Amino acid sequence: MEDGESQDPVERGPGRRVAPTRLSDVGDGEGHPGCLNPPSSQLDERLTGVDPAVRPLVAEAAKLLGRQAMAAADVENARAAVDPPQHAPDAGLRAVARRRERDRQVLIECAIDAQQRVANRRPHEGILPPMSRQAWLEARRTTPETLEAAQAALAEVRDGVEVTRALRRHPLPRGGYLGKHHLVHAYHAGVQSGAWTADPALLRRLRMKPIRTLSGVTTVTVLTKPYPCPGKCVFCPTDVRMPKSYLPDEPGAARALENEFDPFRQTASRLEALQAIGHPTDKIELLILGGTWSAYRRSYQTWFVQRCLDAMNGFDSADLAQAQLANEQAARRNVGLVIETRPDHVSPDEVRRLRSLGVTKVQLGAQSLDDSILALNQRGHTVADLRRAMSLLRRVGFKLVLHWMPNLLGASLASDRLDFARLFDDEALRPDELKIYPCQLLANAELHQVWLRGEYVPYSTKDLVELLADIKPTIPAYCRVNRVIRDIPSTHVVEGNRRTSLRQDVQSELARRGTPCRCIRCREIRQAHADAEEVVLDDLVYRAGAGEEHFLSLTTKDGALAAYARLSLPAEEAPLAELQRAALLRELHVVGPSLEFGRGLAGAPQHRGLGARLLAQAEAIAGERGYPRLAVISALGTRAYYGRRGYSLEGTYMVRNLPVGEPPDPG
Repeated sequence: MEDGESQDPVERGPGRRVAPTRLSDVGDGEGHPGCLNPPSSQLDERLTGVDPAVRPLVAEAAKLLGRQAMAAADVENARAAVDPPQHAPDAGLRAVARRRERDRQVLIECAIDAQQRVANRRPHEGILPPMSRQAWLEARRTTPETLEAAQAALAEVRDGVEVTRALRRHPLPRGGYLGKHHLVHAYHAGVQSGAWTADPALLRRLRMKPIRTLSGVTTVTVLTKPYPCPGKCVFCPTDVRMPKSYLPDEPGAARALENEFDPFRQTASRLEALQAIGHPTDKIELLILGGTWSAYRRSYQTWFVQRCLDAMNGFDSADLAQAQLANEQAARRNVGLVIETRPDHVSPDEVRRLRSLGVTKVQLGAQSLDDSILALNQRGHTVADLRRAMSLLRRVGFKLVLHWMPNLLGASLASDRLDFARLFDDEALRPDELKIYPCQLLANAELHQVWLRGEYVPYSTKDLVELLADIKPTIPAYCRVNRVIRDIPSTHVVEGNRRTSLRQDVQSELARRGTPCRCIRCREIRQAHADAEEVVLDDLVYRAGAGEEHFLSLTTKDGALAAYARLSLPAEEAPLAELQRAALLRELHVVGPSLEFGRGLAGAPQHRGLGARLLAQAEAIAGERGYPRLAVISALGTRAYYGRRGYSLEGTYMVRNLPVGEPPDPG
């Protein structure tokens, strides 16, 4: 298995034969991938031995695809080289109706559908199409008359009038009212023309959905294309249009589908949308979701990251190296790159690969810490795999996010409480961040058939809220809970909890009990005032993996978290040469409203020297413990920050020598 290719993951059940695994396998025999226009006799010969349920689908694809057609799975980009065809989990390729013209070739998305049909799975039907790009632009178009009205309303807001009241006082000539995005547009236009002085406090009042950037960075989520998943999880929804486990009307997934999973278009459109509603877009955490990242072809991975960076940089690069170099000084910089993969796909070679792409944070699907539950849900990995993956990723400095799922097949409320405790009792685990995804019963998941047989019972909303309210206060102060529910629309849930506001429900229950949660997200300062001179430094020390972790934090007198850092003191040899005899700074994060480079805001934590204070403390601790070097798993966009503080690039890390004596024994 080379170059990121995955083995054919067909489930070869009893009495089941495997259909051809590539378009060219039912092609013209000339080795041209995707050329499906063979003589009927040749096609009949190729279909000999194929599962009867699959034959009509292959024939349909052969009929619909012309000699000039290629499977979209084999086309990375109009400019990119075409690699050999990828393996597919089944040869039942169904040609979806969507077509598009590119380089005079008709590209037809070929969805892998037969395996799902055999397993009685089906794609979602009746999904409303997302708003088209043209409709979105039209809704936000600023005409001369709307600009004039927006400028008048904006002047009133600047003078202290409440935003909604100012909008109401300036109705549009043709009816209706301005939106906040019109005020944001007028603000940016005024600043660019010199008519207005930049005023971060004013822009902050105009901002829509301010919570999106209250953790210190602007997150942009993109999805990879549909691709065969190495897992067979019974709880995952299957929709042929989407990467495994995603539905087309989840918010982020809908944007990806609208942009045909093109990384440049996804990134550029999201940046444009965020800027239009008043959010800063100069410090970007790029979150790449979709299928198992490590199972995708490596050429696709490289191209995908490159095109995301191109959207941030504002130009088309020649290769990934050029895009990465340009982003170090770009107006929109990548300050974090996140991927998600499976524990059994993490290896020393894989971590080197991730670092070459610029990845700084890895999400792993743990789902459960009970091997029997994992097996029953057909996860395909063990808890031992998870421990090994966590240890290896932590040793090279990655920030670690685990996904945990209560209410899996075979679990109970009691077993879930015990299972959750293992996340932090087990020194090999202890994640930095956590996503809690209660299992949801969906009609197009294999679990639905189990439920129909009466062998699975979803938790009620009441039981789920009580469970989460019981476990949330046990989360250590070094961990951040990013989510407590998926963004799956409630209309898809067959039975069980349908509330997507579960976090608020849990917070209300905790407030009723008088029991606070101490996780990072619950303590973040958000929009509260922070006096840089009065914040208190704390050092929380705990064991994790084969080393010692220091969670350094700066908090206000009220306990609000303004900034934090993660320092690792490893006790074993590193798999990368540049990390030998080095302590690791895995994260340095100042929270609160994300501010543009060089801009300050009275009372806000960013750009007040808090990060530099934590960095100095981390250097002091590492030096005192005998580590001669400190290595930072810096993102592309933060390299300049560390460079100004005496760090230099070694491999993919920013490294600084420390004034110490004898280095520690690696053990």
